[in-house]
Order: sequence, then structure tokens, then C-alpha cells
Amino acid sequence: MKYLLKFLSLLCAFILFVSCGNAEDDVNFDINQSGSLGQGNTVDECLNLGESDLVLSIQDQFTTLPGKVSIFFKVSDNNGSPVPGLTAEQFTIYEQGRNDECFNTISASESFARISPNSQIFNNNTLLVLDLSNSVLSSSLDELKSASTSFINNVMPAVEEISFKMAIYWFDGEDELHLLNPLTASKDELLTAIESISPTISNDPSTDLYGAVIKSSSIAAELLNESTIENIIGATSVVIFTDGTDQASRYSEQEALKKVNEANSNISFFTIGLGSEIDTQILMEIGNTYSVFAGNKEELETTFNDISLRVNEQANSFYLFEYCTPKRDGSGENNLAIQVINGSLQGAVQSKFDATGFTGGCE
Repeated sequence: MKYLLKFLSLLCAFILFVSCGNAEDDVNFDINQSGSLGQGNTVDECLNLGESDLVLSIQDQFTTLPGKVSIFFKVSDNNGSPVPGLTAEQFTIYEQGRNDECFNTISASESFARISPNSQIFNNNTLLVLDLSNSVLSSSLDELKSASTSFINNVMPAVEEISFKMAIYWFDGEDELHLLNPLTASKDELLTAIESISPTISNDPSTDLYGAVIKSSSIAAELLNESTIENIIGATSVVIFTDGTDQASRYSEQEALKKVNEANSNISFFTIGLGSEIDTQILMEIGNTYSVFAGNKEELETTFNDISLRVNEQANSFYLFEYCTPKRDGSGENNLAIQVINGSLQGAVQSKFDATGFTGGCE
């Protein structure tokens, strides 16, 4: 009897655990499991837009008299991949005022809708971190310089933009992340720096890979903090190239991965591996955004181009969308929904704005 009572109490405890585990407040109702709407919300069901294939994550929004509404957001698909190259014509604007049962479509042409330069509110920085240990300098330096040159040409805008900058660092066996070229918007300056790399640049033939990961992560975090102080939204891509594993053993694998995994979500990590001596699993964990591997030095430029495409897409998936609202002073707070259609994919996000002081004359 004693064992039967014990069994029944365990059974009741299990049933209670299961019922609590399925309680409504434990269920994740987010429609975008792989992304976040940021400051935005799910659109009202009255719009009947259907399921979202794209995620519009609002980073910031503001209004400017006499009647301009500005929304800064990132667009990605449901797998988290960035969606670059969208145009104002692909967006539909919906507004809902106090007298509207549901949302009304606002003409994109009549509202002067446009994608605007976002340099006043957004900084995009790239840190190119190169392994210049002896194995690279002695056998694949020319190929690395050529690949790095292609990377810079692909990532940096054709016309210099102050919001797009890159810095180049390198590491060997020393407990230092060496600066080759400071953060700059000048493509020519970066290309000159790459060309200046010589076979005698390093004094330590070893490889302090984990130290480079830790130090570059800290630099990326500092850049984001500086942007925040200036009330500018920042995003940083850390791109690390190596042809081997950590040999210096100053820092542990756990320390490096902890630094990456605990980094700000606005920091993206990419890795490029060369040759047969790399640890692909570790590089994939470090490059948790994207990783590529070259079997030999002849493939190096192709892998750098692959990463440059990913970095470029990441940077260009941020949009400053602006339009002139027909709402005027006295209408108070209004709901706003933005939908984007890209081929067969669509997504939308909802927010609100205050029309206090709004008049005509916005362009």
C-alpha cells in the first residue's frame, strides 16, 4: 500500500508538471521565430495580410515637421538571412486614425515615400582581421593580399559614405592585435594598407587565434558603445581569416567562444579558413553568422568574395524609410503599418506615431 501511494503521488506530480508546462503563458506566440520586430508589433488582423515570410525589425523611428514620418528598420527572411536592395516601390503604407475602423492605404507617390540615406542615424563598421603568422607569410601572402583587395572593393561603397567604414587588423603569435589601418571610409586607404603587407611584418611565427577573437570582439563592442553615446545605431561585422589553429595557447577555446556568444546582437561574426590544418568546427562556432573554407590558396579569393557578399548584404539590409503622412495636428496618435513585397515573399510590421504639430508642405 505504501508503494502504491508513493506511485500515485509521483503520477500526480508528473501530471501537474505537464499541465503547467503547457500553460498558456509558456507558449511562444511570436510569428517570427527566427527574428524580432524590434520596436514594432505584429500587424492588426483586420489588414488580412497573411503569414509573414519577411521580418521587418524596427530599430528606431521619429517624426519631422511639417509632416514626415521616418522608420529605420532591418529586413530579413524567416531564417535570419538579410534582404538587401529593396526600393521604396516595394513598400505599402497603411495608416489608421481615430475614425478608422481598420487601416487605409496611403499612396506611395502622393506621400513622397522614399528610401533615404541613413548616415545620420546609422554606422556600419567592418573589422577585417588577418592571420599573418609564418605559414601565411611564407606560402600564401600574395593570394591573401589579392583576396583582401577584392573583399575591400566588394564591401566598401563605390562612392565614399561616412556611415560605411572598415579597419584592418592582423595577428601572429604575439599577445597583441596589430592595427594595420584604423577605421576609415576611404577605400583607397584600405587598399594601400593591404599592399603594404610585407613578408617581414611579423616577429612571432606562432598563431594567437583565440586572442585575436577576444580582442576583435572587444573592439567591435567599443565601436557600438561609441555609436550609442552619439545616439547613432551601430552594426559591426568581424571577419577573421586564418590558415590554422590556435598555437600560442594564451587563451582558451572556451574564452573565445564565450566572447562571441555573449556579444551584442548587432555584432556579426564571419570566418574564413584556409588549408588542411584548420579546425572547421571551431571556425564555424566563431563565425556564427557565416563561415567559408578554402582547400588551397588558389580558392582564397573566391571564399573572400563569398564572405564579402554576406557582409555587404548584412550592411545593406538596413533601411531608412520616410514618407509624408496626410494626418494633421489634432489627430493625435495614429497607427502605422508597413508592408514589403519582394517577389513571392512579404512581411509587415506595425507601429504608431504622434501627429502633433503636423501641417501640409512636407516633401
